[in-house]
Amino acid sequence: MGKFNKEVVKIEHRGRKIHGVSYMPIGEENCPFVIFSHGFNGTNADFILHSEYLATKGVGSYCFDFCGGSVNSKSDLKTTEMSVFTEKEDLCAVIETIKQWDTIDHDNIFLFGASQGGLVTALAAEEYKREIKGVLLLYPAFCIPDDWNERFPSIDSIPDSVDLWGVMLGREYFETIHDYHVFEQIGDFQQEVLIFHGDQDEIVPLKYGEKASKCYTNSKIVVFPGEGHGFSEQGTNRIVEMTYEFVIANV
Repeated sequence: MGKFNKEVVKIEHRGRKIHGVSYMPIGEENCPFVIFSHGFNGTNADFILHSEYLATKGVGSYCFDFCGGSVNSKSDLKTTEMSVFTEKEDLCAVIETIKQWDTIDHDNIFLFGASQGGLVTALAAEEYKREIKGVLLLYPAFCIPDDWNERFPSIDSIPDSVDLWGVMLGREYFETIHDYHVFEQIGDFQQEVLIFHGDQDEIVPLKYGEKASKCYTNSKIVVFPGEGHGFSEQGTNRIVEMTYEFVIANV
């Protein structure tokens, strides 16, 4: 197994600072590269297993905390200042930064997003159709606008803050996705898309992953029997292996 360097890398944009960690294989020049985006209330640490495995195989990666994306985030912003679209800004800033690194293969940059980070990843990929080689989505939360528009059907019904699973969200989070139709915003990305989804997911129903897969020209969905929102150790290990296989197959 190859050796790698792990390093904290901070990225500044729009007056805020992103905390992230890079995993770079030692002795590999122009390596393929994966940018990992965590889900709601997650952190960069959610992808340590993935990144270390890839790095030992000659694939670099960057995992970061979305600004305001978690009560445990080391990046700037409060959770009440975060929205799907501030997270998209963060990911776009990461992509722009990674594109400048001279140690990676700029023709082989991949995006991996989980849950809310999967939604954000899909939206960002539409803006970087020529720069991104492929996209992996783990139970992408394309249900977010539907869920909240059902709960708050009008702008006037949106409260100033909502406590969701111990995370305080601000009004902007809900206003910016009000009457937002995800499936009208994705699908132009022409490169390979691989979607992972469990058939027991109670947070993001499987139908959203299946519908997303049909939006893309080159996509595949892999359904994991018995897996929910957050995979078992066995399921996660398979995701790690399939991520590497996906990158190598598309390089």
